[in-house]
Parts: sequence; C-alpha cells; structure tokens
Amino acid sequence: MIVRDTAIGQDKPLFLIAGPCVLESLELSLRVADYLSQIAHRHHILVVFKGSFDKANRTSLTSYRGPGLHDGLEILRAVSEKTGLPVLTDVHEPDQVMTVAEVADVLQTPALLARQSDLIVAAARSGRTVNIKKGQFMAPWDMTQVLEKARSAAVAAGNDPNSFFLCERGTSFGYNNLVTDLRSLSVMAETGAPVVFDASHSVQEPGSLGNCSGGDRRHIPLLCRGAVAAGIAGLFIETHPDPSRALSDGPNSWPLDLLDPLIEQLVGLDRSIKASLAAYPSAQ
Repeated sequence: MIVRDTAIGQDKPLFLIAGPCVLESLELSLRVADYLSQIAHRHHILVVFKGSFDKANRTSLTSYRGPGLHDGLEILRAVSEKTGLPVLTDVHEPDQVMTVAEVADVLQTPALLARQSDLIVAAARSGRTVNIKKGQFMAPWDMTQVLEKARSAAVAAGNDPNSFFLCERGTSFGYNNLVTDLRSLSVMAETGAPVVFDASHSVQEPGSLGNCSGGDRRHIPLLCRGAVAAGIAGLFIETHPDPSRALSDGPNSWPLDLLDPLIEQLVGLDRSIKASLAAYPSAQ
C-alpha cells in the first residue's frame, strides 16, 4: 500500500496519523500541521494530518461538531497545500464520500459505523485509501467480514483491494470504559491489511462526564509502546496545543508539545522490533 509515495505495512517503518479530534479553525489546524510536518522531517516518517469536519456521533446535541463539510474541506485543502502533509478525515454518510475524496488522501469510517455496509462500500469505491476503525463493540475477528465488504466493493469498482487499514481503538469494558487487548492487533494483521492503533480513543471514557466523554491521556505512551512492540504499521494519536480547551475529546488528546519526544521514543522502538522480527521471523 502506498500513501503519498510512502509504502505502508506491518514490515514497513512506523507511520503516524495525528491532529485535533475536530477541526476548530484554519489557524489551529495549520499550527498543528506545521508541528507535525517538523516531526515527519525530523524522524523520517510519514505523518498524515487528521481532523474531522463533522463529529456526527457526539454525546450531547449541544456539543461542538465541527465547521461542516464545505468549510472543513477548505481547511484540509489548505493544510495539505501549505505543509505537504497528506490529510485524513471521517465520512459518516455514503453521500459525503466522493466529495471528501476530492480533497482527502485517506478516508476514515468511524468505529460506531463499522457495520454500516453502505458506508464501507461507498468508501471502498472512492479509490482512496480507507482507515476502517473497529467498532468498540466488535471482536477483532469480526473485522474480517468488514474488510471483505470493502475489498469486494473496491474490486467491483476497478480499485485496489489492498487500500485499507484496520484500526484498533479499544473495546467496551462495562459502562463508560474501554480496554485494549493487544492480541487484537495480531488477529487483525492476519487479514493481510496494515493495522493501525488508535491510542487516543483507547483511553477514552465514553459518556463518562455526563454530557460528553472523558478520558485519561496518561496511559497513551504506555499503550503506544505496547502496540509498537506488537509490530503495528501505524499509530493514531489525537493532539492539541491545549487539550483542556479542545472542543472535542480533550481528555484523551495528547499535548502537542509533548508529541515529538514520544514519537522519537516510538520510532526507535519500532526500528528495533521490526529488525528483530525480520532477523528471527519464528519469534513472531
């Protein structure tokens, strides 16, 4: 799989998907994207800027959803043009897909919509790379059928059937809590699709604050280290200059100024692990 001339895979160097949960403004998006561009150059990795133009699955009706389709895509277009970073955003409805695909390098199907066949099929037909997030209510082996839907739709449209990531974001563990089972990363990798680990949503506490979700970002580095040691293709980390003031998912966003040292550590771990797995494949 190729994204902006960079090969993606379990045996390829770690790549990063990062950005604010939701697009707040052009100014903030460019600030975050500029920092991410520096990380990409400093550590010689692919970084994909992530920002949602609409968060349709909010806890409360009064929660900030984003700038909307038109304004959001203009922000993403500006980020891509000014920084050179590929961009990723969510699609919630089949009718949004082709419009978003004109701007975004990577489409993302939300975890809560992992079983929405029409959305998965529409995204697969777009010809873009798609990050398919595993529902927090699903077992990892359930994603085999989701991926089969996507691959079949891609082939029918004359597109590459190997243009999909599978993304782990934790599994429901009782009320208002998620747990990450690292075995899930290995199970989903058996499909042959690159696996991405979403560290931010794995520490989310859905609906725990009453009218919005909480979270505990302290555990993000720990879970990232475990996932990278498992040999994943990429990491997904939501980040914000001031998480306490983020308009969405602040409690589970990593502070922007702490992202570079975290990535430095994880890139080093990734290189060591993958070199070891290449030398001793039976150890996998």
